[in-house]
Amino acid sequence: MSEKIEVGSVITGKVTGIQPYGAFVALDENTQGLVHISEVTHGFVKDINEHLKVGDEVNVKVLSVDEAAGKIGLSIRATEEAPQAEAKARKPRKRQAAPIKMEDESAQGFNTLKDKLQEWIDQSQREDLIKK
Repeated sequence: MSEKIEVGSVITGKVTGIQPYGAFVALDENTQGLVHISEVTHGFVKDINEHLKVGDEVNVKVLSVDEAAGKIGLSIRATEEAPQAEAKARKPRKRQAAPIKMEDESAQGFNTLKDKLQEWIDQSQREDLIKK
């Protein structure tokens, strides 16, 4: 692995391979790193092939270097500014409260057990409601 690659540095590389989870970028003749799909651009990336092709020259920022495993984590997104217009355009919508309907007391609705208990006792003792 090359000694000059440091975390935080921005390097120009060439896309050498694309997988569903990310793109491999050659940083020099002997060194390549991975740009995870979440680091390709700001926002959601459904298909990496819509953003990158093999042979593309890209600027990448080095996120991590694991000498022991021989892995370098890269980001294209970190070299670009976040789009400000989209963030401001999406304002949360306020929902209107549903109107409250006032009904007479005989209507069914939410009541506490204490309120309904006596009514249930009376119903259980009525002859016309008892199943035979």
